[in-house]
Amino acid sequence: MTTGGQQRLVYGQVAWMLSAIFVLSVFGELSLPIFFVCSFVGFLIMIEFTAPVNVTPKWRTRLKWFVILGLILLGYFLIRKILSLLGTGIVP
Repeated sequence: MTTGGQQRLVYGQVAWMLSAIFVLSVFGELSLPIFFVCSFVGFLIMIEFTAPVNVTPKWRTRLKWFVILGLILLGYFLIRKILSLLGTGIVP
């Protein structure tokens, strides 16, 4: 059973991701790494905007695993970009 907070988080994240797809498409910059960064930043913002004031529900404590996974993927995309800028030939 979902709560209002869970629904707000999911609806906000979906709206953010659709907006990111639209804006990136308009500017011709739609790629997986850029979309991921935009979506991850939106996820972090949605977590903060939907945070309850007094009590932390149990479902919110599980969000830390998504944040950790997002940080790992962000680090992966960052390392790939740095290596491609350095031109070491490691990244195809």
